[in-house]
Amino acid sequence: MLPNGEIIWTGANVLKNSTGYNLTQLIVGSEGTLGIITKAVFRLIPYPKNNLLMLVPFYSAEEACEAVAAIFQAGVTPSGLEFMERDALIWGSEHLGDKSLTIADDIEAHLLIELDGNNMDVLYSESESIYKVLEQFKCDEILFADDATQKEKLWKIRRVVGEAVKSKSIYKEEDTVVPRAELPELLKGVKQIGKTYGFTSVCYGHAGDGNLHINIIKGDMSDDDWNNKLTYGIREIFELCVNLKGTISGEHGIGYVQKDYMDIPFNNVELQLQKDIKSIFDPNNILNPEKIF
Repeated sequence: MLPNGEIIWTGANVLKNSTGYNLTQLIVGSEGTLGIITKAVFRLIPYPKNNLLMLVPFYSAEEACEAVAAIFQAGVTPSGLEFMERDALIWGSEHLGDKSLTIADDIEAHLLIELDGNNMDVLYSESESIYKVLEQFKCDEILFADDATQKEKLWKIRRVVGEAVKSKSIYKEEDTVVPRAELPELLKGVKQIGKTYGFTSVCYGHAGDGNLHINIIKGDMSDDDWNNKLTYGIREIFELCVNLKGTISGEHGIGYVQKDYMDIPFNNVELQLQKDIKSIFDPNNILNPEKIF
């Protein structure tokens, strides 16, 4: 539904469509500033019959990031590939009250890797390919989830990391994304920026997508540094992302929080084009005003 009350239908229920501008993607990505979505059609794929899940401990967080691109370069496309720094996994386990997962003192990060499909022979072959890739890196013993209960436990830890961080400290989460091969540089840069501005961070995310959630922990930072100085550090993180051919939000969007940083991924011409689109759809500025721009 458009701001003037008119109802439109975008796209078509077909596998291919190159008719006109892609208004569907435009509306979906507009964060409610161009129209209200009242109905959606999704393309479904069959649910896979089998899956394998492994938890891989790394002595170096940067090496864990390097392994992500190497797995894809080996021709394997996991259905899930998650990166978790040490504190992310520990805090997630503590948040659930789960003491069964032991993490050695010298482990900096983990990859949670899932393969799924209908043919177990194919999955075993892909897991062997992953093992060969991991042999190039310094890993501790790989944990293979034996049954559905153990698989669910590992995924549950990953899913509660955000809540676990929230329960530990005041924090700000930045949703960065870069090409997979640039994840090591992004992580290294984030830690260096943290040292410069006096903050610590707990990082995790959908590494298979190049998506890294950076949870900046307030800890002992003064209120003045947290509210003022930190914005410069966040700007440097976003500039780093763009320099690495990434951008400032992979999935969380812009909203109120990130709109002051939109000049980093976009120049004035690109920003004005988007503002003009907003004014055409919503000349009275009644849908999510002041969001994004």
